[in-house]
Order: sequence, then structure tokens, then C-alpha cells
Amino acid sequence: MIDPIAAWHAEHQNFSRLLELFDREVNVFHSGDRPDYELLLDIVAYLRHFPDMAHHPREDIAFARIVDRDPSLGPVAARLQQEHRAIAASGARLQELLEFILDDVFAERGQVGTACEAFLTDYRRHLLTEEQVIMPRARELLDAADWQAITQAHAVTPDPLFGDNVEERYRELRRKIMVAAGA
Repeated sequence: MIDPIAAWHAEHQNFSRLLELFDREVNVFHSGDRPDYELLLDIVAYLRHFPDMAHHPREDIAFARIVDRDPSLGPVAARLQQEHRAIAASGARLQELLEFILDDVFAERGQVGTACEAFLTDYRRHLLTEEQVIMPRARELLDAADWQAITQAHAVTPDPLFGDNVEERYRELRRKIMVAAGA
């Protein structure tokens, strides 16, 4: 059986790699140059699709089991679940703004910059809390039966970007990730 904490952490590392690419393009934006808006859109689309459909539902189930064993983590778990919803909403708004830009529809530069920075900051803070607070406690508190129940409640979905079969929508993003990794 794959170590579920290691798999959880690996997904976070993938998300962090995307956030690094996103951050580089946001820095280009702030310098006054034209960032790769297609890349930004692909990153946001992925970070809205896969985590919201596959990653966060498993986390929510894990959070509930962790809180059952350690109720003191209830406020942290509740905040993280609220952040899942908030990041999804801010990601939807950011995706809309990026689509406007790519469709040559006016989007105020200040709104785009603020939306990018908020998404980046909120996502990174969220991942850090999960990595530093929740995951160590999950390793201590959850056993194989818990992880089996989590998997049965929400099956593991193949990752459309980092998995073996990259979806067509994400092939260019995967190529750009590989180029950036080699740089």
C-alpha cells in the first residue's frame, strides 16, 4: 500500500511547483511586461479542477477523522475547510479575469494583480498549515483502517497533469513545467 501521507505530501509538492511557476509569471506582470497569461490560466484551471474534485474531498474526510481523535484540531480543520471554499471562489474569479485578458476583454490591471497575489498567498499559506499542523498529526492519529475508509469514501482520482496519462488540456502546461525544471 502506498503511504497515504507521502501521497498527500507529493500532491502538495506538485501544487507548490505550479505556484512557483505562477509566482514567476506574476513577477513578470508586476515588472510591467506581459506574462504568459495562457500559462497562468492553465495553472489556475488545474488548481481549481484537480484539488477541488479529488484532493480536497479526501482531505475533508481525513480532517473529520483527525478531529474525532483530537478535538483540539477542530478549529484548524474548520479553517482549512473554509479555505478550500475560499480558494475555489478566488480561483474562479481569477480564472474569469485571465479568460477576459485572453479574449481581449478589458480587465483592470490592479484587479488582476490583486487577484493573482491573493490566490498565490492564500494557497501557499493553506498548504503550509496542512503540511506543518495537520499532516504530522494525521501520521500519529490515523491508521490503515482510517486511510482505507477515506479511500473508499472518495476514490483516488488519477492526476490529469502529474499522472501517467496527461490530459490534452494540460499537455502544454506539463511541457512548461519540464522546461522550468530543467532551467
